[in-house]
Amino acid sequence: MKICCIGAGYVGGPTMAMIAHKCAGHTVTVVDINQARIDAWNSAELPIFEPGLDEIVQASRGKNLFFSTDVDTAIREAEMIFLSVNTPTKTYGVGAGRAADLRYVEKCARKIAEVAEDGKIVVEKSTLPVRTAESVKRILESNSNGRHFQILSNPEFLAEGTAIEDLTAPDRVLIGGDQTPEGLAAIQKLVDVYAEWVPREKILTTNIWSSELSKLTANAFLAQRISSINAISALCEATGANVDEVAHAIGTDSRIGPKFLKSSVGFGGSCFQKDILNLVYLCEHFGLPDVAAYWYGVIEMNDYQKHRFGRRVLSSMFNTVSDKKIAVLGFAFKKDTNDTRESAAIYVCRDLLEEQANIAIYDPKVSAAQIYKDLEIDADHPNVTLCGDAYEATKDAHAVLILTEWDEFKTLDFKKIHDSMQLPAFLFDGRNILDLDALRKIGFEASGIGRG
Repeated sequence: MKICCIGAGYVGGPTMAMIAHKCAGHTVTVVDINQARIDAWNSAELPIFEPGLDEIVQASRGKNLFFSTDVDTAIREAEMIFLSVNTPTKTYGVGAGRAADLRYVEKCARKIAEVAEDGKIVVEKSTLPVRTAESVKRILESNSNGRHFQILSNPEFLAEGTAIEDLTAPDRVLIGGDQTPEGLAAIQKLVDVYAEWVPREKILTTNIWSSELSKLTANAFLAQRISSINAISALCEATGANVDEVAHAIGTDSRIGPKFLKSSVGFGGSCFQKDILNLVYLCEHFGLPDVAAYWYGVIEMNDYQKHRFGRRVLSSMFNTVSDKKIAVLGFAFKKDTNDTRESAAIYVCRDLLEEQANIAIYDPKVSAAQIYKDLEIDADHPNVTLCGDAYEATKDAHAVLILTEWDEFKTLDFKKIHDSMQLPAFLFDGRNILDLDALRKIGFEASGIGRG
């Protein structure tokens, strides 16, 4: 079978690379109108960093995996078309700040209707609000001219930094479609693709609406757990409890479990906030304001946590950071990715810049251009310096902030760092990855999230 994926981003690229890698009999073409992005996928330096991704792409590229800007040809030749385009939160009109912006999805549907010469199986891979498939189907059917289209929902459940592991051995693969003979046949076609390497009992099939809603709900539940433990972290700091000990104690309860109970400066990434806001908008749209308010509280708690961290830095440093050098270690929203979308570091840095601090930033994977873009500053901003390593960033600093849990930060020579800093030397561990007692013995005034 010939498979096409429209969208060469964080989801489309790795997912299609894995399908090509595991399904040698299928030809997979990833298309995008962004020439620079396609050129990067065809180069030695891929546009995204994911452990293990480079090896997967190298093994299949040019054999049964192709990256191209020829969207029309890929659509015409494919039997199955994945839609993996961006669905950002709307910044305009009705639903601004909450609803998903579906213009790119609709443009894809219209492009398929325009150039397809026969019927296609169209697979929603982007995270979409409930009943988006209905819109896609209406566009295609209104322009069918005798062609028959089947729409499937196949949401991704990838975690950045572990995407290749998640694709290799997923907890589940979810496929939703019409419960008609034609819809069930289309579902089976996609089941057969994943069944090449995923155990059949882990491939779940549902109606299309359940599949679309399951993706939003999964991310909402995960984000809710993080906001819940972060709320408790504030109480721990006020009472002298240790949030890591509390999390371990409740995580041993089999009804709760240990995952996503790691307190931090706040969650980020491309999905959690966007999907919860989308869920909030849907609840409001369907006349459920109380349900909407419940889920919006998850976002509010996350925002509170990010700004609370900045306020704690300020209050600990004698209520002023003006003209003080603050070393920021980590800018990505989590380790093992160069993605900065909704990273807590952005918000903390902005708060510090408002207080006229001098910020020295080091991240092993995030580019300088991306940091400047996220902070909405020029490269010559007098208060921001980008550094080549952690030791350069921390030299002569008044404080060190750990904002991404990169493994290399755990093994830094903190005695060397302390000796190069201004005194008193403050360290704020926003990811709870360091031994605070050991740091205090060195001489740091060290604090973490939810612990003394």
